[in-house]
Amino acid sequence: MDEGSRRDMSVFSGRPSDLIGRQIAGYRIEREIGRGGMAVVYQAKDLRLDRTVALKLLAPELARNDTFRGRFTHESRVAAAIDHPHIVPVFEAGETDGVLYIAMRYVAGRDLRHLLDREGPLPVAVATRIALQVASALDAAHDHGLVHRDVKPGNILVAQGTDSDHPEHVYLTDFGLTKKSLSLTGFTSVGQFVGTLDYVAPEQISGRPVDGRCDVYSLGCVVYETMAGKPPFQRDDDMALLWAHQYDQPPALSTKRPDIPDGVDAVLAKALSKSPDDRYDSCLAFVSALRIAARGQVSGGGTGSRADAEAAPGHPGPPPEPPAWARPVFRH
Repeated sequence: MDEGSRRDMSVFSGRPSDLIGRQIAGYRIEREIGRGGMAVVYQAKDLRLDRTVALKLLAPELARNDTFRGRFTHESRVAAAIDHPHIVPVFEAGETDGVLYIAMRYVAGRDLRHLLDREGPLPVAVATRIALQVASALDAAHDHGLVHRDVKPGNILVAQGTDSDHPEHVYLTDFGLTKKSLSLTGFTSVGQFVGTLDYVAPEQISGRPVDGRCDVYSLGCVVYETMAGKPPFQRDDDMALLWAHQYDQPPALSTKRPDIPDGVDAVLAKALSKSPDDRYDSCLAFVSALRIAARGQVSGGGTGSRADAEAAPGHPGPPPEPPAWARPVFRH
């Protein structure tokens, strides 16, 4: 390994303070705010525009793989093109000194992982508000042909909302580094994943083609954890956990939260179906059904499509018929 590569690897193997104060691609690094197997995220100052950003530096070995670099460039551009209030905006993505980087909006707040670790199971109203915002972000990404593939509490940022009616503002992050990109380069293969296995869809484990419905499954696991305090499947080792995602049925949420209406169990069971064909067609359809069930109402047997979501409460239907005495002045 040459001297440049050893210097780049210090981003991932050295002390968190090694890069503090250094300038990378026009950004001055101020402090580390997150670390994973393939990336480190720093709070940094954009020296050109004098603003604070979140700067993600990817592992140097990824930059040396031409296939990954091509996928990274394409997916970063797609992510940057999505203008959505619940997706962290991507400002810039590129390569400098053998390291790939992504500059994103810095979100002041904490991620859902820290929130759950601190507070435990969330009230139903809070859990559904968060789920609705995440679902909206995921469906927007799917409309752009981008599947997240790594929906988990650590990728959901919870910031302060605008008012008492919107106490949280949720952002979904980490679109620029997908499992598909890594698998195409040989950094992952069937049975190997970056990050936690608690939220991975069965088709990802078996190596089958994936679409937006794998994000429905992962969001279902996240929603389950926000209400139960733990993910739906807990096993002693990774292989047992992978087996559970593929073949075991999740325990009913109502056994852990008796205060939640029984209808929520059926909604989660559908979202966590082993086959994508048996799940909701969109994340918003899933969360819309969840909100109805959480109110103790019975769904009208919808198909689970986005059209059903648009017909859910909050979307006005046709106006009611006028009373008999007023009909002469109404025209149909």
